[in-house]
Amino acid sequence: MATVNVVTPSGGSAGSVELDDAVFGIEPNVALMHQVVTAQLAGRRAGTHSTLTRAEVRGGGAKPWKQKGTGRARAGSSTVPNWRGGGVAMGPKPRDYSQRTPKKMKSAALRGALSDRAAEGKVIVVDGWNFSTPRTRDAVAALAAIGAEGRVLLVVDRADEATWKSFRNLASVHIVSPGELNTYDVLVSDVVVFSRDTLPSAPVGRRAAAAKAAATTADTAAGADTEAADTAAEADQISVMDDPTVDSDVDGEVNPADDTPFGPGSAHPLEGGAAPSDDYTIK
Repeated sequence: MATVNVVTPSGGSAGSVELDDAVFGIEPNVALMHQVVTAQLAGRRAGTHSTLTRAEVRGGGAKPWKQKGTGRARAGSSTVPNWRGGGVAMGPKPRDYSQRTPKKMKSAALRGALSDRAAEGKVIVVDGWNFSTPRTRDAVAALAAIGAEGRVLLVVDRADEATWKSFRNLASVHIVSPGELNTYDVLVSDVVVFSRDTLPSAPVGRRAAAAKAAATTADTAAGADTEAADTAAEADQISVMDDPTVDSDVDGEVNPADDTPFGPGSAHPLEGGAAPSDDYTIK
């Protein structure tokens, strides 16, 4: 597990804390994060845009002028799209831009974004804010002391009202509760600041499932290796010459009754491995 130093609001050291590898130590999936962020931004769109078609524009019931004899182009209605004040052809209409994103995809994308920030050293853990009264001046001093620069994502518990009020007037700081943490806010921020209480970790069930899966995979691999070794050892113990189900030279006679198991001109080797006589060769 990666370890980060815990700092105090005044910039001092308060020990260290380990980041959960299941949240801060995975390989980011860029395509997945892009898909989740796109869906998140699409969900923000109101989709209330609307234009009038030629059927919805007022007027146009009468023919503007007669068909012939005026010297002008023929016209049948004043609501056509090529007329000023007419309808809009293929214009936008109210629609829903939201996209369905499974929970597992959003969770994986968030963990990938946090892992990316952790790999770049952009995750800061504060021991505790401990603001006695809300004061923006103290919040600015605390950010400078802990080294949080640029766009800061601050994860604060909802019950910590003094901290919320201290940071909420800063344009460069976006405050969210632990349950509101999302991929877009993490990626769009330069620094992510947690406290000890809001530092995320993988659920116990998920960690147990991952450990169980790893153990199962290891046991399966070990069992396969053992079975292969046993098979090889058994094959070494059984000689081909002693196996009555093998026809070495494919002549219709199986070992060991076959006198020439290795083809014409050959015979069984002696116990020492030598040929029976000069008239035969061991193949």
